[in-house]
Amino acid sequence: MLLMLSQAIFQTLMSNIKNVQHEKGNLMKIISNKSNLQILHEDNHLIVINKRVGDIVQGDKTGDKPLSDVVKEYLKEKYNKPGEVFLGVVHRLDRPTTGIVVFARTSKALTRMNELFSNRETQKTYWCIVKNKPEKSSDRLVHFIKRNEKNNTSKAHLKEVTDSKLASLDYKIIKELNNYFALEINLHTGRHHQIRAQLSAISSPIKGDLKYGFDRSNPDGGIHLHARKLVFVHPVTKENIKIIAPTPDDVIWNAV
Repeated sequence: MLLMLSQAIFQTLMSNIKNVQHEKGNLMKIISNKSNLQILHEDNHLIVINKRVGDIVQGDKTGDKPLSDVVKEYLKEKYNKPGEVFLGVVHRLDRPTTGIVVFARTSKALTRMNELFSNRETQKTYWCIVKNKPEKSSDRLVHFIKRNEKNNTSKAHLKEVTDSKLASLDYKIIKELNNYFALEINLHTGRHHQIRAQLSAISSPIKGDLKYGFDRSNPDGGIHLHARKLVFVHPVTKENIKIIAPTPDDVIWNAV
């Protein structure tokens, strides 16, 4: 009886740790669940979520519950759906980042949204925070990105190298903060860790991004890279859709 009780207590504690993690500075990292989802848009064909730091979009080797499963639970409960809920993952965001993630609620919407992203018929705008001011207040960065599968990183080269892919983005400084600079970025390509690698290549790594050269991690384990805006034509209704995701509630983002 005592052993069973101890196991139950342990399982409860582990569940709580996975959902709310206390980091240094008493900062709490909140993981999305069906009750606290930050929904930016919802219709019969699409649902768009503002992803939190630590949310993983699709399942991986960590075994952590992915955001896709959380959204399925939300839809199943809200619409009282029997059986399995269909939900297609249209695109992904790196786990330490925040912002817009689009899911398709129908197979038709998934196919058409995949085509929009593949054909670059969407406009994607990101915001990020850097400590080192870029040499130019605005510029177009063109590199050749080569991915390293072993350590899950990418390196931006000025010249083409074996197995590299062309990567291009525009950036501009949108605000000077105390000790930091806020950048707005428009992507022309969608390479692995593209923004992180290209900004690192010009000696302006993103705040908190140890993997790409920033000197300190953020207390919540994330990085200051946010998928801010997405513009596209609705795959079914053909309406022009513009999604804007509020930035996380922290001192630096609140100053932008």
